[in-house]
Amino acid sequence: MIKAIIIDDEVHCVDTLSILLDDYCKDVRVEERCLSAKEGLIAIEKHKPDLVFLDIEMPVMNGFDMLDNFQNIEFSVIFTTSYNQYAIKAIRFSALDYLLKPIDPKELVVAIEKIKKQHHKPTVEQFEMMKGHLQQKQNGFQNIAVPTLEGFEMIPAVDLVRCEAEDNYTHLFLKSGKKITACRTLKEMEEHLKDFTFFIRVHHSYMVNLNEIAKYIRGEGGYLVMNDGATINVSRSRKEALMLVFERGK
Repeated sequence: MIKAIIIDDEVHCVDTLSILLDDYCKDVRVEERCLSAKEGLIAIEKHKPDLVFLDIEMPVMNGFDMLDNFQNIEFSVIFTTSYNQYAIKAIRFSALDYLLKPIDPKELVVAIEKIKKQHHKPTVEQFEMMKGHLQQKQNGFQNIAVPTLEGFEMIPAVDLVRCEAEDNYTHLFLKSGKKITACRTLKEMEEHLKDFTFFIRVHHSYMVNLNEIAKYIRGEGGYLVMNDGATINVSRSRKEALMLVFERGK
């Protein structure tokens, strides 16, 4: 059983999430419902939850500020938020989870399943990365958090040359020659990187950094030669999209 706490200053949001959890996530037990971050801090100390549903925007102390009170995060966090494109990007690039309000039951179930499979609790570094993205909004996003079996690795997105799928994992190859195995499918990595416009999916098993392509060799689908010397097959179904990118100069 997953012990959970809901922290949100809007009563109807707390009520709705409680009902959805009761109806669709029978293995989640809500220990306490809190209407402020201050109440949440007390509840977390009291119940030692496995999971906290945390609203981002709250008066006096918001969700991010509340997390600053913890030297170590001993619980999983799912942020709940109304649509805010920039905040969502910051959360996603930090490999953290979120649900958009109004919460969709299917997305809630998926989020809970991800929590069950989570190898590690979130790290302070992930939250610091997220806050850094938010505070330096004008500079755009630069780094991403990559979940691995050991924890998380923080890497500059521009250093990523290519991604290769292997079952439920993805191998990331960096300019330095380093290889990182992410605990994510290639589809999930594609979603994680979609706001970096220099990445493109060219095959069921491959995604590449457009800036790291050395040449394209024609063929039925053809293949790419990357700056690190790797050859990457291009599927017929994705060739047209790649050609359009080339035509407009990446």
